[in-house]
Amino acid sequence: MHMLYNSPSFSVVKFDIQVNEPAPGEFLQANPELQLHRGGYEIVDKFSRKEIFIEGALAQQFQDGVEALIEQDPTEEDLDDYIESFASMGHQPVVMH
Repeated sequence: MHMLYNSPSFSVVKFDIQVNEPAPGEFLQANPELQLHRGGYEIVDKFSRKEIFIEGALAQQFQDGVEALIEQDPTEEDLDDYIESFASMGHQPVVMH
């Protein structure tokens, strides 16, 4: 788990989890370079107090967009605008325990 971004409006945390699921015949154990990885991004909208966890193709799209944006030397507002396009899909309320 890595905090990637934290502004007054949003926070983004990356989760990268290695999955040790043996394939038939223990193929993955014989080939450790083929270990599966699973993870995604948790995006929290601090104003609406909602969050979303994205993974798979959507997470890859998010990552690609952030990398392209970083190349343009964005402002915090630029990053927040991009993150908001994903955060607006969040419906899970943020609950403190």
